Amino acid sequence: MKNVSFGIHFVLKINKIISGLAPIYVRITVDSKRCEISTKRKIRVDMWNLGKGMAKPLSIENKELNTYLEQLRTMMVQYYQELVINKVEITPETIKNKFFGVNDSEMTLCKLVEYHNTVCKETLRWGTLKNYFTTQKYIELFLKEKYKVSDIYLTSLNYKFIADLEIFLRKHKLIANQRQMENNTVMKHIERLKKMIQMAIRYEWLEKDPFVAFQQKFHHVERGYLTEDELKRIEEKTFTILRLQYVKDLFIFSCYTGLAYIDVMHLTPEHIQIGIDKELWLITNREKTDTSVKIPILPVAMEIINKYKNDIKAKVQNRLFPNIANQKLNSYLKEIADICGITKNITFHLARHTFATTVTLTNGVPIESVSKMLGHTKISTTQIYAKVIEKKVGEDMSKLKEKLSIK
Repeated sequence: MKNVSFGIHFVLKINKIISGLAPIYVRITVDSKRCEISTKRKIRVDMWNLGKGMAKPLSIENKELNTYLEQLRTMMVQYYQELVINKVEITPETIKNKFFGVNDSEMTLCKLVEYHNTVCKETLRWGTLKNYFTTQKYIELFLKEKYKVSDIYLTSLNYKFIADLEIFLRKHKLIANQRQMENNTVMKHIERLKKMIQMAIRYEWLEKDPFVAFQQKFHHVERGYLTEDELKRIEEKTFTILRLQYVKDLFIFSCYTGLAYIDVMHLTPEHIQIGIDKELWLITNREKTDTSVKIPILPVAMEIINKYKNDIKAKVQNRLFPNIANQKLNSYLKEIADICGITKNITFHLARHTFATTVTLTNGVPIESVSKMLGHTKISTTQIYAKVIEKKVGEDMSKLKEKLSIK
């Protein structure tokens, strides 16, 4: 085996500073290749010795931190020495794998899922990662109930395993309301497993893809939205209960901007900027896809912004609106729907659909413009909304009839 250069260094992630604390990562370098692993520790930047790659020993806490980092360094060196002794090809990834307890020759399904969810903590957004944790829970439950085991080797996976998992998920009843999963929910869990299996194949932990003959079947779901009359009913309703009035204002704001809950909550005064037309725009990035979103502010939305510009909580949080949990928000929206005589299942995300349909597309805004404002990366995503606008189709056909009658 050829000699390789090997190094262990501790570095700060300056771009991930939260509340003045920077996370510490261990950087593994083998020849010109490198990878980084979180140490699960944080420190103030001014308390870090950049040259030595360690904390300044000015306090007991910093001395304990340095001891922990040296233990990690010793551990990494031991992994390196084991690989040398066993004549295994040494790369940053092989050392990283040993750190996470991954044994290439004995890779199991649960180890793969755990590895994926641990590694992807740094790259996946929490909303997406949370879904992977849910899938992990169902995989573990399936292994326990179907196979009476806690884990299974990847080499044991085949088409029947995937098919059995699908059947298990379809029959499994959700404890909260004793109903079974819908088709698309089942397919989403299968899709996540498939992505993790693809990772195993790329890492050469698995040769044969058990998904080769498996076909996922997603059902088309019509996007719900408020009609013009329903939107008007909520818009014109004034609530004496402050929490309902606030939730109503947020919902209407989303109906006229198309922003999702998390994007509304993250808005700051700095996101209000002068647009290309010299008017006020909201210019931000979508949390879900990190795509740029530029939305001209309609009068209704501007009125709501002005209503809360002096709110104490919003000012303290440096936000346009004071924070409220999504779960509470959706719970209050159900109260608002009942009071307004709307039988639809209203959630905050319904406002985004309403913006796409009732507010923009129905009023003749080109689908390309709507797609840009929604932050969609593909116009085919926006076209889903266009398919449900019967009123617009009727109006267009009426105009066509008039043109044909003139000839």
